[in-house]
Amino acid sequence: MSDEKRTVTQTQAHLPEHGPIDENGREILLQVKNVDITFGKGDNAVRAVKNASFDIYKGETFSLVGESGSGKTTIGRAVIRVNPCAAGEIDYKGVRISGKIPRSLDREVIRNIQMVFQDPAASLNERATVDYIISEGLYNFHLYENEADRVAKVEKMIEEVGLLPEHLTRYPHEFSGGQRQRIGVARAMVMEPELVIADEPISALDVSIRAQVLNLMKKFQRERGLTYLFVAHDLSIVRFISDRIAVIYKGTIVEVAETEELFNFPLHPYTHSLISAIPIPDPQLEKHKVLYTYDPSIHNYDEDKPELVDIGHGHWIYGNKKEIEEYRAIREKNVPVKSVTISYDEEEVNKKIEESGELHGSNYILDRPLHDTGSFWLGFLSFFLSILGLIGAAIFRKFNYLRNSNSCRKGAVAGLIVKVVIVLLFLIMLFIASH
Repeated sequence: MSDEKRTVTQTQAHLPEHGPIDENGREILLQVKNVDITFGKGDNAVRAVKNASFDIYKGETFSLVGESGSGKTTIGRAVIRVNPCAAGEIDYKGVRISGKIPRSLDREVIRNIQMVFQDPAASLNERATVDYIISEGLYNFHLYENEADRVAKVEKMIEEVGLLPEHLTRYPHEFSGGQRQRIGVARAMVMEPELVIADEPISALDVSIRAQVLNLMKKFQRERGLTYLFVAHDLSIVRFISDRIAVIYKGTIVEVAETEELFNFPLHPYTHSLISAIPIPDPQLEKHKVLYTYDPSIHNYDEDKPELVDIGHGHWIYGNKKEIEEYRAIREKNVPVKSVTISYDEEEVNKKIEESGELHGSNYILDRPLHDTGSFWLGFLSFFLSILGLIGAAIFRKFNYLRNSNSCRKGAVAGLIVKVVIVLLFLIMLFIASH
């Protein structure tokens, strides 16, 4: 951005109707540009976020993923102007909203950007009724025509999040964790924001409640065209809800890509380690999973300084020139990177192969196709058409349909044995009849 344009941006007192458009025709709603966030002063200063940069497009769910203390929430709180930026700037619809801004612009930012907090108990005022908690933003910005209009808006919102109007007279301590989080969602959505920052909104909830809250947020996104900045550490959840993902490690963004691109090609070692840590819903597989541990000492940035670089396919990665070339070479091969490995003892491998034919080499085939059921009818047909059954078994095995392959193989072998026995019996009977 030129100095002239930057000056115009800084003095703007109101938000435009639309943000800038990128080269692909997408509207950029939020831009984080080379942001540093520091806590403390002098020798005690801690640089929590280092040179963070990313764009969020209108209507998408952009996720920030990393371990605890990596700076995810710090960036989210900087967007809503709670944490000041030590360097860089944050733009909303092309207008700078970080630092000192006019009061009129500040009010528009509060109205347009809302946050759903991680702890549904701590984020709600225990002394206020649910009615007042949801209405507080309406009161502050006078977003209602009269009392009847306010009540109608609040009752409609409480029903949209799956609660009842009679709950409005109760206090937060009277609700479960999932219900409290729904109240937090209602408080944010009643302001009709364009951007919602969801700071690990489901990490404090039971597993059975998480899907309900996620589905609720997706419903609001479909109906209202919302944009989400979703802060999380659970990659399995992030994969379900996100359009694009940024991976952050100790305040530095190390990789940014579309969701399936990131899961298929986790190029940075830290991303690799996060994906390998996702639990596998099978106790035997989880027991033998090889956990990949990220060691930052593998990088040597003494002379060749790292930077965040676009290697194509909308994939940004942090590294020095040598590492970037290596990452680019891996990506250009277009062969998905395997991030999860299951290790078995050699003796156990041979036993498993003999029993089920479902292991190949020393690694379990995790990506089994959807229709690999080992159907009885495959074995039945292979019994009568043994040669075709053996050919089918080989083809199925080539494409990882291991159960289908096993069914065809067993049926074909059984059919061949029965046919050989019948032929031998027939020959014996001919021999006896001829003598």
